[in-house]
Amino acid sequence: MAALQRCVPVFGAGVRLRRLVRYSALHSFGVTADKGPAHSPNQVPGWQCCGAVCLQRAAVLSRKMNPMESAFAQLLGQVELEKSVYSDHELRVFEDEEKLRWTQADDYDSEEEEDVGQDLVTAQDLEDMWEQKFRQFRAAERIQEADKKNDRSTLNRQLDKKLILLVKEKVGDEEIWLLPQSEWKPGETMRQTAERALSTVSGNELHAVFLGNAPAGFYKYKYPKDLRNSSIVGAKVFFFKALLMNGDLKTRRKGDYVWVTKSELKDYLKPRYLQQVNRFIFDTSTIYE
Repeated sequence: MAALQRCVPVFGAGVRLRRLVRYSALHSFGVTADKGPAHSPNQVPGWQCCGAVCLQRAAVLSRKMNPMESAFAQLLGQVELEKSVYSDHELRVFEDEEKLRWTQADDYDSEEEEDVGQDLVTAQDLEDMWEQKFRQFRAAERIQEADKKNDRSTLNRQLDKKLILLVKEKVGDEEIWLLPQSEWKPGETMRQTAERALSTVSGNELHAVFLGNAPAGFYKYKYPKDLRNSSIVGAKVFFFKALLMNGDLKTRRKGDYVWVTKSELKDYLKPRYLQQVNRFIFDTSTIYE
C-alpha cells in the first residue's frame, strides 16, 4: 500500500503535465479548446502550423573505400582465404585434372568408360565461359555527366550519397530554399499535411514512403513584419522523413528545385533552419569528406 501511495502523486503529475502540454500547444497556434480560432485583440498572437517533408533518395552505389578501409578489406580477404575450405567448383577442377591424367596414361582403356562419346563440359570450360562474359561486362561510371556539370536538378548525380529535395518558395518579397511544406488544415494529421506538401510539389511524379507518423524535427520562425497580423506572427514547422522509391520531377520548372547532399545544404538553407535540419539527417558518407 505504501508503494501504491508513493506512485499516486507521480501519476497525478503526469496527467497535469499532459494537460499543460495540450493547453500550451493549443494556445501556441492561437486556438482555444472550446472556441476554435482566437480572434480577440487582447490575446497573445499565435503561430501557424505547417507540415514539411524531408524527402531523401538513398545512395545507389556503395561509397568508395579510403586507403585504410582498402587495406583492412584486403587483410580480411587474405585471412578468409587461408581459413577457407575448397568449394565444389575447386573440387571439380581437381577431379577433371585427375581424369585428364588418367586418360593420358599408357594403360588407359576407353572401353571402361560408361560415357564414351558424350560431350563433357569440364570445370575449365566453365571458367573460360565465365571469363568471356566478364570481359563483356562494363560497370556504370561512378562520376556521371551531371557531376561534371554540377547539375543539381537531377537525381542522376552523387550516386554514392543520399540526396535531399529542396524547393524554392516565396515568403513575402524574398525567395528562399526550404524543404517542401504546406499549411496545416483542420481535420488533417500533421503527417497528412506533409504528404500533401509533397504531392503539391510533385503531383504524381514522385512515389515515396513516409518513415513513421511522428515528426523527426521542428523549426519555428517569424514572418516578415508586413505579413504578420493580430493573430499570426509566424510558423511552426514539423518535419517528417520520407524515402524516395521511384520517379523524378519533370514538370516543375528546373530552377525551382534541387537534389543536394547533406554537405551541400549550407549552400541553400539559412543557418538557423539548417541547424534544425541537420539534427535529423544522417549520412555516414559525410564523415569522410
